[in-house]
Amino acid sequence: MEWTEVKIYTTTEGIEPVSAMLLETGITGIQVEDDNELKKFLSESSTYWDYVDEELLNKPVGETKLIIYVSDNPYGSEILMNVRAGLERLKSMDIGIDLGRLAVETTENLNDEDWLNKWRDFYKPFTVGDRLLIKPVWEEVENPEGRVVFNINPGHVFGTGLHQTTQLCMLRLEKYVNENSVVADLGCGSGILSIVSLLLGAKSAFAVDIDANAIKTAYENADFNGIDRSKYYVTSGNVIDNKALQDEIGYEKYDIVVANIIADVICAISPLVRKQLKKDGIFISSGIIRERVQDVYDAMEAAGLEVLDTDYKDEWVSITAKIKG
Repeated sequence: MEWTEVKIYTTTEGIEPVSAMLLETGITGIQVEDDNELKKFLSESSTYWDYVDEELLNKPVGETKLIIYVSDNPYGSEILMNVRAGLERLKSMDIGIDLGRLAVETTENLNDEDWLNKWRDFYKPFTVGDRLLIKPVWEEVENPEGRVVFNINPGHVFGTGLHQTTQLCMLRLEKYVNENSVVADLGCGSGILSIVSLLLGAKSAFAVDIDANAIKTAYENADFNGIDRSKYYVTSGNVIDNKALQDEIGYEKYDIVVANIIADVICAISPLVRKQLKKDGIFISSGIIRERVQDVYDAMEAAGLEVLDTDYKDEWVSITAKIKG
C-alpha cells in the first residue's frame, strides 16, 4: 500500500486546537515537530542530562508542524479533504491565539517501507501508569519493573498510543480490568485499548471500528502480543445506526465499554452503551476536549449513566461512568 505524508504548519499554541480537529476527523496518529517545545524541554530538564549537543540548542527555530499519514486511495482522499475543511474552519474562528498559517504540504506515494522508516526515527518505547510499557515491534527494551508490555506496529492513521486520550483510557483500564472482565472497544482503531485490556488480564474483548481497514491492523497487533484469537473479535461498522451490528455486539454483557472517539460520538452512543453494560459495568470514554465536557455529562445523564471520574491530560479529557443506581 502507498501513503501520503501530510504536513500541517502551525504554532506551538496551535498544536492543541489542530490536534483536536484532526482527532474529530478520525486521525489519532499524529507526529508533532516543534523546536520551541524541544528547546524548552532541554533547558528546563538540563540538570538531568550529562550532555546536550550545543548545535541542537543553537539551531534556528523552525516552523511548528503536525505530520499525519493517509492512505493513497479514495478513503484517504476523503480524510484529507475533511482535514482541509477543518483547517478552513479554524482559520475562520477567533479563538484568541495565533494558529500560524495552517498551510498543508503533502508528499505523495510513500510506500510502506518509507513510511515505516520515518516512524522508526520517531516512535520509541514509553510507559503509561504503573503497569504498562508500550513499544514498537522493532525495538528491544529492558523491563526491570516487570511491566505489562504492549508491542505495536503503528497502523498509520489508526493510532499509536502516544496521544493523551489513549493514555487516559489506559490509566482507567489499569484500574478496572480484572481476570473476569468482558470488554467492548468502540472505535478500536489499531486495537490498542482492547488488546491492552486482554494483556491486563481481561477474559475477552470485542472491538469495532467504522473503518474496515482497522480489522487487519488490530488483528496484526493482537498477534504481535500473543493474544489468543478465541478471546478477541474485531469487526467494522457504524455502531450508531447499524442495528444488526448493535445486536452482534450484544446487550448487558460487558463489564467495561471503552470509547476513545470524539465528544459528539460519545454523546450519541451513550444510550447504546447503557444497554451494553452489565448492571455494575463501567464506561470509559475519551477523545473529549475540555470545552465539550458538559455536553458529555448531559448526554450521559440523559442516558441513565452516572459519572464516576473525570481525568485531564493537557486539553484532553476522559470521563468514566456507570449505570445509575
